[in-house]
Amino acid sequence: MGVEMVDITGKNEVYREAMAEGVIRLRPETVSAIVEGKIPKGDVLTAAQLAAINAVKKTPELILLAHPIPVTSVDVEIKPLVESVKVIVTVKATAKTGVELEALTGVTVALLTIFDMCKQLEKDEKGEYPSTTITDIKVVRKVKATIG
Repeated sequence: MGVEMVDITGKNEVYREAMAEGVIRLRPETVSAIVEGKIPKGDVLTAAQLAAINAVKKTPELILLAHPIPVTSVDVEIKPLVESVKVIVTVKATAKTGVELEALTGVTVALLTIFDMCKQLEKDEKGEYPSTTITDIKVVRKVKATIG
């Protein structure tokens, strides 16, 4: 059994939009340090936003059977909460196939960037991360509409 990219040759280009979200659970003091700009590695929110945008554009390089899609817009919203940070990525394109993978990839890489930048504050005395969790990554909205 092998693998193959789905043939979308005969499909028409239509407006595509997908919104995905995910959460990283952190210690409250870590979230406060993010908001106050006190993370030693720098501006976590800006780094995560740029990482998400870059990940959306690189999705076909990371997900081997994904089609390259001409993305027309990427919106990244990052919401620090009390014990977590929520990332929401919305991707738009006019294409033959959807942009759900792009939105999910953007969310995932943004969350991993937050983890990387904050991990030194999340470590316990053993050097582990008992309360740090990346979770609830999902597509929350998908739009497909004829152009015109």
